[in-house]
Amino acid sequence: MMSKLVTFGEIMMRLQTKAGRRFRQSLPGDMEVIFGGAEANVAASFALLGGAAAFVTALPENPIADACLGSLRSLGVDVSGVVRGKKGRLGIYFAEAGANQRPSNVIYDRDYSSVSMENPGSYRWIRVFRGADWFHTTGITLALSKIAARTTVDAVKKAKKAGLTVSFDLNFRKKLWRWKKGTSPNELAGSVMGELLPFVDILIANEEDVGDVLGIKDDSLDTASGSINVGRYPGIAGQVAQRFPNIKKIAFTLRESISATHNNWGCMLYDTASGAVHFAPQSNGSYSPYRITDIVDRIGGGDSFGAALIYALQDDELKQDDEKSAAFAAAASCLCHSIYGDFNYSTKDEVLALMAGSTSGRIVR
Repeated sequence: MMSKLVTFGEIMMRLQTKAGRRFRQSLPGDMEVIFGGAEANVAASFALLGGAAAFVTALPENPIADACLGSLRSLGVDVSGVVRGKKGRLGIYFAEAGANQRPSNVIYDRDYSSVSMENPGSYRWIRVFRGADWFHTTGITLALSKIAARTTVDAVKKAKKAGLTVSFDLNFRKKLWRWKKGTSPNELAGSVMGELLPFVDILIANEEDVGDVLGIKDDSLDTASGSINVGRYPGIAGQVAQRFPNIKKIAFTLRESISATHNNWGCMLYDTASGAVHFAPQSNGSYSPYRITDIVDRIGGGDSFGAALIYALQDDELKQDDEKSAAFAAAASCLCHSIYGDFNYSTKDEVLALMAGSTSGRIVR
């Protein structure tokens, strides 16, 4: 039986320039509007795979926030635990899609958002966790404000006390860790996440986040060069496991950025008890990343990986084999790169088809 997943974080309005356009070309003018945010993306993508998901946040009482919640409800996400009030606002982020050698650009307008200001005592975690077995959040929520960090750590501790499995995505965002004057973003993130990580069961990250937050680095790794040495990643995971022996599994996404629209993509799943390492996808017994040469939208790609990994680790068949779980998560997030928006509108059957080698993109009739 697939257990219920609860996620906590911020959801925002996303204003996106049309394909190939820069901000100065688009404004004043039309921009596309959708909703998204790391933990909401995980809940939505998990629900789209067929799981039961609930998303918790704080939002103001206004029609735009109503529309935001409506977008999640339409996908089957339970939003009954969302706190509504007069504090704060709905955050916004502006996205300008990159192409070829021009990188994408994101501008945040999320100061004083409701979730960054809402009192930790406003959330009814005992009720929210009823019937749930899994809790997920990310470092982005911790970065929003001192209040949001306190709320997140409190939620994680309550989830553990209630017997839930806790997964956490490091998701270091240097632009956001600014709420403690005199402390650098890296120092602040390391301190706050260091308080939370002892309660985490499943850690999701990439090598940059681990270096920025935990100071665990391998100088031989350079994803920007277009190639990586996968043999170095188990050592990094092993160092993380030594520091936090409570963590049961560590998943690294492996992104090689050839250009803004051409990435190689895969993952590593490390079991801390046995030291077993699984890379995905594989070809003839060796790691062979997906070559995504025409990215439609990479925002939410990491979140789709987290959602699919959580799904796989609970699925009756996939959870029996970490290699299958890793392959499922890598395939789901590969497909997400072909879909516009934060949410991964891919089904379980589509993910399994890609895992089985269906890569031609031929029309399904």
